[in-house]
Amino acid sequence: MNNTLTPRQIVEELDKYIIGQHKAKRAVAIALRNRWRRQRLADDLRDEVMPKNIIMIGPTGVGKTEIARRLARLVSAPFLKIEASKFTEVGYVGRDVDSIIRDLTEIGINMVKDEMQAEVQEKAAALAEERLLDLLLPPIRTLSAEETPEDEQKRHEQQTGTREKLRQQLRSGKLDERLVEIDAKEKVMPFGIISNVGMEEIEMNLKEMLGGFLPEKTKKRKLKVPEALRFLVQEEATKLIDMDKAVREALKRIEQSGIVFLDEIDKIAGREGGRGPDVSREGVQRDLLPIVEGSTVNTKYGPVRTDHVLFIAAGAFHVAKPSDLIPELQGRFPIRVELDSLGQEEFVRILTEPQNALIKQSIALLATEEVTLDFTPDGIEAVAATAAQVNERTENIGARRLHTVMERLLDEISFTAPEQKGVKVVINAAYVRDRLADIAKSEDLSRYIL
Repeated sequence: MNNTLTPRQIVEELDKYIIGQHKAKRAVAIALRNRWRRQRLADDLRDEVMPKNIIMIGPTGVGKTEIARRLARLVSAPFLKIEASKFTEVGYVGRDVDSIIRDLTEIGINMVKDEMQAEVQEKAAALAEERLLDLLLPPIRTLSAEETPEDEQKRHEQQTGTREKLRQQLRSGKLDERLVEIDAKEKVMPFGIISNVGMEEIEMNLKEMLGGFLPEKTKKRKLKVPEALRFLVQEEATKLIDMDKAVREALKRIEQSGIVFLDEIDKIAGREGGRGPDVSREGVQRDLLPIVEGSTVNTKYGPVRTDHVLFIAAGAFHVAKPSDLIPELQGRFPIRVELDSLGQEEFVRILTEPQNALIKQSIALLATEEVTLDFTPDGIEAVAATAAQVNERTENIGARRLHTVMERLLDEISFTAPEQKGVKVVINAAYVRDRLADIAKSEDLSRYIL
């Protein structure tokens, strides 16, 4: 986990994927560095330092979610994105806010399990290979009455030689089409949950909670050798990791470095005295308050304290304002940053500069079909201009508009690429106009197509 990055280094890392939005990047970089600083304080002071939660204000498609997601990836922190509008006040049908922390806990547990399994992967692969060879060539039967020890020794040598030949064939892929039968173990519920409402999640949770008490059922499965090997590696890796240690590490990581991204926070902004849905919105805010302030949530892995979980809220705030949130919740989000709208100039940079830029993705995808795409500077300008123009005329969805414009632009070549091997396609301004001019000019068409 890389917790030693300075704020400047964090901003530089975010710059590789997100164009502009320097104020927002600075705010999250400082919040992340403060966590590192807090870990170095004396015990009595450490517990007193609360995370500086952030509200990001800006229209859709300007990079709010991406900033939070990349931030979490930088430090291998458990990260959960959730829409605030999915929750309803206690007493109404809907998700309760505690499920935020339960979902974050699942993410943290899976993250630590994956890391631990990666550490034992080599050993698990060796054990799985031996198990697979046992299935392909069952062990020697015991010595019969007619056989001498010398006969058994001879058979054993033959078996060893055959096993090594099979091992070589397995590693070279010569056995990939063979089927093997493996025993897959699964926990069986002695009862079922019958309801007309989706109760699968409850049943799955019950299975995990009662794991040690449920009877195991062995099910025979026929798999091709590569699939069987993957299954056995997974099974062996699970056996090799210490699950109790994984849970302890995950809970610690969630409590000390978890990040929750609360999107659409403006949708639950409703003040006292409101009618209809406003009352429910305020109820959701009051339900969220204890979690953001710091409370203990019971999960199936044990209690999780939320005092030091970092909450990043975001919303367009077209209708509501941050001051429309209840005062107690406002107080728990001391840092507010406004993100800039994106125009043609930013779109050109988004198309070309980030490590995961759309043009780089498109070139790489079509290169798999041996089709070469060549984007000229005026072609890139034309794509950016079209996206900016459509955003102005219809709904402004920021950089997301580039995805729809690029898909429409490359629609024909993407469809015919398998028959165009070796072809080079130059995407210049004329090509862009030819493909997009009619759609971009017509407001009705661009509304539905772009």
